[in-house]
Amino acid sequence: MTTVNLLCLPYSGASAMVYSRWRRKLPAWLQVRPVELPGRGARLGEPLQTDMQALARLLATEQRVAANAPYALLGHSLGALLAFELAHELRALGCPPPLALFACGTAAPTRREDYDGNNWRAPKTDDELRNELRELNGTPEEVLANAELMSLTLPVLRADFLLCGRYAYRQRAPLACALHVLGGEDDRASKEQLQAWARETQGPFSLQMFPGSHFFIHEQEDQVLAELAASLAPHRLFA
Repeated sequence: MTTVNLLCLPYSGASAMVYSRWRRKLPAWLQVRPVELPGRGARLGEPLQTDMQALARLLATEQRVAANAPYALLGHSLGALLAFELAHELRALGCPPPLALFACGTAAPTRREDYDGNNWRAPKTDDELRNELRELNGTPEEVLANAELMSLTLPVLRADFLLCGRYAYRQRAPLACALHVLGGEDDRASKEQLQAWARETQGPFSLQMFPGSHFFIHEQEDQVLAELAASLAPHRLFA
């Protein structure tokens, strides 16, 4: 039985270690490997990135060894776009395709109208960032009111919003892997925007909706992890 590396890209403002607890819940053959981005976590001393293509290229160089073993990519929100770009950059380096790409909680690259728009292309103020966090329903009010925590979080979040707002889709050959999209029923992205991910691969496509809002991956964690394991289990037999 083959071990599968699950490379997990973080969402806006988060460290990749947000996925570390998944290691205790997923089967042993599925190895969770959080991908830390510059400027946070263990890479706190590195400059924050605001160019998605440059960041994906950097990560591809760093992850090319892991990508030469059976692997899958997963990202939530900003992380989904980054995982998509990382898959293309790994292909450009000659790496094998992922067994699957899991894109969670965001519109397809070609259907981002009325989603992040022009208001994310310039740096946001601290108050604007706090309001965005409130709308996403993922940050307790006591955290938003903690000046010390916010002084660490807001610069990262500001850079991440610029990553999304300045993102430019590039037409390329579709990926050659399964592409599984996971969405929250009360999240911002519509089913049409999520379904549009299907054009980005020549492989199998699925769309699974879960109860909850933007952070359904935590609200419905057990169901999400069951979906990941079930989707990847057939691949490991032939990887």
